[in-house]
Formats: sequence, structure tokens, C-alpha cells
Amino acid sequence: MSDDGAEETQDAESEDEIQAEEQRESEAVEESEAEEEDEETVEESEAEEESEAEETPEETAESIENRLESAEADLEDAETEADLDVVEDELDDIEEELEAADLPEPDEEEDEDEDVEDPREELEMFLSDLRDELEDQRGPYAEDVISDIEDAISTVEDTRWTVDGSAELVEVVESFVDTVQEAIGTDFSVTLTRNSDDLAEVLGDTASAVEEVELDPDEDAETIDTLLDATDELQSGIDDAEEWSDLSTREQLRREGYYDVLNYRKDYPPEWHALKIWEKRDRVDMVLLALDSLQSNYMERHCLEALERMGNEEAVDPMLQRAGRRDKDAIRILGKIGSEEAIDSIIDYVDADPGMAKTVIKALGEIGSDEVTQDVADQLVVEDEEVRSYAARSLGLIGDTRAIKPLSETLADDESDSVRASAAWALNQIGTETALDAVREYSDDRAYIVQSEAEKAL
Repeated sequence: MSDDGAEETQDAESEDEIQAEEQRESEAVEESEAEEEDEETVEESEAEEESEAEETPEETAESIENRLESAEADLEDAETEADLDVVEDELDDIEEELEAADLPEPDEEEDEDEDVEDPREELEMFLSDLRDELEDQRGPYAEDVISDIEDAISTVEDTRWTVDGSAELVEVVESFVDTVQEAIGTDFSVTLTRNSDDLAEVLGDTASAVEEVELDPDEDAETIDTLLDATDELQSGIDDAEEWSDLSTREQLRREGYYDVLNYRKDYPPEWHALKIWEKRDRVDMVLLALDSLQSNYMERHCLEALERMGNEEAVDPMLQRAGRRDKDAIRILGKIGSEEAIDSIIDYVDADPGMAKTVIKALGEIGSDEVTQDVADQLVVEDEEVRSYAARSLGLIGDTRAIKPLSETLADDESDSVRASAAWALNQIGTETALDAVREYSDDRAYIVQSEAEKAL
């Protein structure tokens, strides 16, 4: 290679090295600038955090306590409902800060005998006390007056009063209405009677009058206090009025006229003697009165027996209520009355224990509705012999011809002669030719009681 060529090669290499060095220097400058920017960003972020920390200092137990003390002072100075609203908002803010504050926990390793203070618990108690004081300072409100009147209305309507008690109520309500009219400066017509509904209506009108004047808790505080005093006197008067429940049982019966039929006392106790007379006069109302009033097993038994003998439809509703509680006596009475209203109340007991089932089956037969034929017929195959016999006789009382087939099968196949005799009796009761034919063929049956029924069909 010539000298000129070697020189050119060296020059080219030198230029490449220079360019590479310049590139490295450029990259170094860029890297340095990037690092400076990162440092500035970190410094700015730290500065911002410091600034924010300075703007929102961390809440401490002492700072929260100071705020509560300030709120307490505001509460003492509050004169209007608006002032109290401001204090309540402040307490809400303090509660949020207390929940978010990172307060120190009490040292669990402290001696158990020592009282360890819990800053959070003490502050929460302070806050709770202030809220209670706030509520105590609110009002009084017209709504409280109306609420008291509505309570009085409920008592008047829901209570049974004596004649004397009703008269006392009239005086109490009249005095209350006069006080209210004078306090709110209004006059509305009032018609007072001894009827509880009428008195309740008058009190309702009074409550409406109070609501219409729109009493302000600040400006009309004195008027509202007067009305609240009046409602206290109203409730006290209602409490003192004589209720029916204040009377003894004998006093209640005497005032209902239960003893009016007694010209002399033939039987003891006198309640039993009076019961016999009311039964003879078919006065279901008086028998039911004695049943409801006399808390005696002895008199209850006699009352129920009287109702069963009477079989009067006036006893249906009270007996239905008792039947719903699985009362056998009531179910028997419903059977004697024969009202189909009883079916829905007792039909579900047909599959109950034998004692209940027999009572229900007999009652259904006495009612005599073919609506229950299948339910009763299903009892012809149960295990208990007496239930099967009751079911057969019940079907005879119902008289539904659909029962002929199951009764014929029972007469032919049942292992109990008493059940078979009941089936034969039932077929005779149904009385159609088909039913009678099914019985006649047993005129020479092995069991005399079956033969006896078969002979009746000949």
C-alpha cells in the first residue's frame, strides 16, 4: 500500500473516533440532565408532601378534645334550633375525625389493678354526652303534642270502659280541649258523648287544630310547653278513669245483668243457678258471657255442656275460635249445632290421634255434609278399631250413596264385629235398595249385633 493510502486510512479512523467520543459526551450530558430532572421531581414531591402535612396536621387526642370543648361552649350559648343545628354539624365533623385519627392504644401490659386510660374511649364518651345534651336542649315541638294526643286516642279506642269511666273521660277530654283552644287561640265545634269513638274523634280534631297553627319551636316554645302539660293531664285523667278490667268478675257479671234472673239461690254457686236459667231461656249470649268471664274449670265445664245441649248457631263463631286451638269440647258443640262453617276448621284433625279423630269424625257426621264423605271413608281402614267404627256411623249420618261400597267392604272384611255392626247400621241409615241389599245377606251372621242390623233391612 502507498503512503498516501495509509494516511487516508488513518484520517478516516481518527474521524470515527472523534464522532464516537462526541456521541459519548452527548449521551453523558443527556443522562446528567435526566438525573437532575428526577432529583427535581423528587424534591418537588417531597415539598408538596411537606406542604400538605403542614396544611392538614395529624389529629391528636388533645386537638380533638379542644374541638369538643369548643363545641360544648357553643352548645351552652345556643338559643335557637338553628344554633343547635350548627353544633350538631360540628359534632358530626368531630366524630369523623375521631374515627379516622390514629390515637395511641392503652398498654395491655399495664397492671390490671391500675386504671389505664383509653384516649379514644374518653373522647367518644365526651362526644356522646354532648349529643345527649344537644337533644335535651331541642324542642319542645308541636309534633310531640300531636304524638301524645294520638297515644291518648289509641287508649280511648282500645279500652273497654265502665259507665262511670266513660263519664270521667268526657270531663277529662272536655277540659283538655278547652285548654288547647285557649292556648292556640282557636275555636272549633265539639260534641262530647260517652261513646269512645266520639271522644276519639274529638281528640283527633284537636290534634289537627294544633298541626294547622304550625307552632315554631323557638317563637312558640311557651305555647308548646302549655300544650304538653295539658297532654300530661289528659293522659293522667285517662289512666284514672274506670276501665272494665278494673272490676272484679262478679262486678262485671252484675253490671251485665247476669244475676238479674236470681230471685232466690237454689244452687251453689249462684253463677251455676243463673246459668241453668239462661240455658232454659236459650240465651246463648249470657252463657258465653259466663264462659268468658268465670275463670273456673267447674263453671267452664257446665257452660260448655249447656252450649252443647242448646246447639244454638249463635255459638258458632266463639266455638270456631276454640276449635282452632284443638278444643274437643268446642268441636263437639259445633257438631251439635250442625253448621257447615265448622268443616274447614276441623277437617284437618281427622287424621289426628284417635281421641281427637273420633271427636272430629262424629262432629262431621252430625254436620252431615257430603263434602267430607271421602275424608271420613278413608278412616274405615285405619288401625284403631274405635276410629273405624266412628267413621262408619258418621258415613251413615252423612247419607252419601258414594259410601255404600266402602261400607259394604267393611261389613264383609273387617275383623271387628263392632265395626261391622256400625257399617251395617250406616247402610241402613243410607236406606237405598242397594244399601239395604248389602245388609240383608247378613241376617244369619255369626255376630248377633250384625244380625240385628241385618234384620232391620228385611
